[in-house]
Amino acid sequence: MYGETIYNDLKFQTILEGIVKLFYEFGIRNLNMDDISRSLGISKKTLYHYVKSKEDLIEKLFYYDQMKWDVEMARIITDDLNAIEILVQVSIKVFEEMGRFNPQLTFELKKYYEPIFQQFMVRKQNHIFSQISKNIEKGIAEGLYRSDINVGLVAGLYVRNLVMAHNKDICISEDISFEQLFEVMFENHIRAISTPEGIAYFEKRKSEVIESKKNIHNL
Repeated sequence: MYGETIYNDLKFQTILEGIVKLFYEFGIRNLNMDDISRSLGISKKTLYHYVKSKEDLIEKLFYYDQMKWDVEMARIITDDLNAIEILVQVSIKVFEEMGRFNPQLTFELKKYYEPIFQQFMVRKQNHIFSQISKNIEKGIAEGLYRSDINVGLVAGLYVRNLVMAHNKDICISEDISFEQLFEVMFENHIRAISTPEGIAYFEKRKSEVIESKKNIHNL
């Protein structure tokens, strides 16, 4: 339903992108629909043509964000790349996304729009579980992952660890960032499930990933 509305209407895409910038600048709670329409230079009638309410707007923003992420992933996940290479490239994308992460927006979403936020998180976690399961099965077929892996269990642990890495309440140390946690979690995941051939490939690519992250920091 939302996919057709969002991706077949460039004007709505522009409006959503503008709203995201406003939320990052002013926060979600501080902006009502009048503020949004005025700041974007559109009428309230135009805004309400696309969304029924602020809650509906936030839900569509979540859906739009997921669809943009799916487009990015589709550019990576191809038959030309092996399972480890796919995970390496996806991890770089996650690192880039986290560089734009705004904890205040997450706080406001969890506090004021919890049902919408929780629904989004469940969908996202289910999606990640599905993708990791497919990646494990691909890696096993390629001889890069061990054949004795319990696919559902390992994928479930990966999702759980990713959620825990986001949770500041159980942060190991204030000096440890999400990026550092994710990097260790990612490497432990690869090493735990890989065959000797898979580990050798990962070691070859590890230095390139580190260099890529350095370049991102220097932008």
